[in-house]
Amino acid sequence: MARERHVPVLLERVLALLAPALENKPAVLVDATLGLGGHANALLEAHPRLTLVGLDRDPNALKLSGERLSRFAGRIHLVHAVYDEMPQVLADLGIPQVDGILFDLGVSSMQLDEAGRGFAYAQDAPLDMRMDQTKGITAADVLNTYEAGDLARILREYGEERFAGRIAKAVVNARAKEPFDTSARLVELLYNAVPAASRRTGGHPAKRTFQALRIEVNGELDVLKRAIPAALKALKVGGRIVVESYQSLEDRLVKQAFAELARSRTPEGLPVELPGHGPEIRLLTRGAEQADETENEHNPRAASVRLRAAERIREAS
Repeated sequence: MARERHVPVLLERVLALLAPALENKPAVLVDATLGLGGHANALLEAHPRLTLVGLDRDPNALKLSGERLSRFAGRIHLVHAVYDEMPQVLADLGIPQVDGILFDLGVSSMQLDEAGRGFAYAQDAPLDMRMDQTKGITAADVLNTYEAGDLARILREYGEERFAGRIAKAVVNARAKEPFDTSARLVELLYNAVPAASRRTGGHPAKRTFQALRIEVNGELDVLKRAIPAALKALKVGGRIVVESYQSLEDRLVKQAFAELARSRTPEGLPVELPGHGPEIRLLTRGAEQADETENEHNPRAASVRLRAAERIREAS
């Protein structure tokens, strides 16, 4: 069952941060990355008057979460959409603003666990990596068609891979003999391309390349750049947003978007805040929060999480 395959990360902290915006009133929350519905299920149970809008680009995830949340049928709207489409989804539902928003970014537990999706370098599988398998290019398409320079750029920017040029050259040479189609062959190439000293100290040699390919295939960072400002704009005054990121590139974008609205626009040196120039949001976390040792032991996928949260304190400009 879906509920047995997914342990929500930092669940109690997420519930605590969102509660002041949702409790004791009719409220609307957008779960922008519904996945298997772990966070959504807990939020709907905790707040009997809550209506939840759940977005996911993965049709299979929507099907499974729909089954899990079926007892809340009158209080949920599940939509096949990428999270940067949130403004259009809310407009279609006739919802002008919301009380809460949750992003749990990155690849989901279900996608990692299903070998055929190609997300996990520990299992041999077709090099797909699409979160929505109904459209778009695959990881194999990227490996087999991108020029060496573009491959190196992706690995360097999205995977923060030190040996990006070396790996890109090896991929181009290897695909000239036979196109890439499964993950095992790529993992073998990466073992050979990454120096032994780095393999001993830098984690699995495939980790950064697989991350880079996944981000490129799904346009994750471009989507996030659009989604976070749009989400902040959709919040009511008093509404709260929680974002869980799992790698530094995502967390940096969230940090920047929050910082932009958390600062005053009153010119320095003036003795009073100019009307309409004060901060729009209040940061609820001191930097990015991480899971503690207990949660990491219970749920290994929490090890890399970085959580940030904010509350809207003034109408959007």
